[in-house]
Amino acid sequence: MSRVRVARAARIVRAGGVIAYATEAVFGLGCLPRDRRAVTRVLAIKRRSWRKGLILIGADLTQLERYVVLPPEPHRGEVLATWPGPNTWVLDARADAPRWITGGRASVAVRVTAHALAAELCRAVGEALVSTSANVSRRPPHRRLLGLRRDLGSSVDYVLAGALGGLEAPTAIRDGRSGRVLRP
Repeated sequence: MSRVRVARAARIVRAGGVIAYATEAVFGLGCLPRDRRAVTRVLAIKRRSWRKGLILIGADLTQLERYVVLPPEPHRGEVLATWPGPNTWVLDARADAPRWITGGRASVAVRVTAHALAAELCRAVGEALVSTSANVSRRPPHRRLLGLRRDLGSSVDYVLAGALGGLEAPTAIRDGRSGRVLRP
């Protein structure tokens, strides 16, 4: 992984930009979660309603704690045992979590990523990132850089190329309050 490319992507994100980057299974679109204009751009690129909410990723739990509250035991242990890793959990949102991230709900989907490039990007930015699949809604997420650049390259401020993780499909999503699987 090129530290120069990661540093450039981080500067763009911190300046309010939108980037595409490799994740565990597909390329993702990312920006700062509290930057409403950047999030609005991500949603416009995807042609997706803000009401669906967005997933956030962090390099560690501290980056996500600005947005969510861990559940009590026994679910807390279950959540923490899966991180870092390709496991997305819906957790209670903090009162000040932006509505454009929560979709107007009292919860946020979050993941402590084990994907080396995505984690390095979060560390370089210094906080959690929006992580939604890089595609127009209802179309397959991009797994190849060429297709991503062709379809979305002009819509984003930077593409941080890198290898995808080993997953064949986007990460599973589970409810951290009940343990129920929401997306296999």
